[in-house]
Amino acid sequence: MTPKKTLGVLGGMGPAASAEFMTLLARLAPASCDQEHPKVILLSWPQIPDRTKAILLGGEDPSAYLLEGLNKLAAWGADVLAVPCNTAHYFIDKMRDLLPKPLIHIVESTLEQAKQKSPSGAWLIATKGTIKTGLYQRYAEQMGVKLLLPDLEEQDQIQNCIELVKKNDSHGAACVLKRVLLSLQKKNEVPFIAACTEIPLAFEATDLDADLIISSLKALAIKCISIVYSDI
Repeated sequence: MTPKKTLGVLGGMGPAASAEFMTLLARLAPASCDQEHPKVILLSWPQIPDRTKAILLGGEDPSAYLLEGLNKLAAWGADVLAVPCNTAHYFIDKMRDLLPKPLIHIVESTLEQAKQKSPSGAWLIATKGTIKTGLYQRYAEQMGVKLLLPDLEEQDQIQNCIELVKKNDSHGAACVLKRVLLSLQKKNEVPFIAACTEIPLAFEATDLDADLIISSLKALAIKCISIVYSDI
């Protein structure tokens, strides 16, 4: 197959998640040689202000950085855009009319996968910022996906897990994540939506069944591949 579009990826939020996203694009591409893989332009920009701090603590608004990064990708030749950071989409949604090219939306992509995998619903595992904005909850209501939310103590543990991944402590993150996921499973045995791109990295370091997780990173990669190879 021949890719039809150039994908622009605004990453660095965080760097390890963006690197894994690029790996997923390579693994999922229907390619038999180098030349059949998609052309991807990556701008990894870890200095974009923290999205959760902006939402919860009044930290610097990352919107101008996000728009600048997406504009650069379009100027460099991207036909479609992707941002492997869930919380960033709260800010991106506010300026979608300003985006220079079509955006492949991580929340929509992930909830499409969740609806197929678990019609009875799923636990939402995300940053405190994403939970507070209601980002996933709004899209889930529109798409007919039932979401279950962790309690405050469980959410604190999830946030800790995310921060440990950003510190490159995958073992510590996995221990925290496994503990909280097993606790949630006792309440309701439905899958988990990894609605933060650090969560799949922590999950891989656990010994839990891979069928339990709906990865936003993988969902976005699947959607990107389908669009990049499409004539539409």
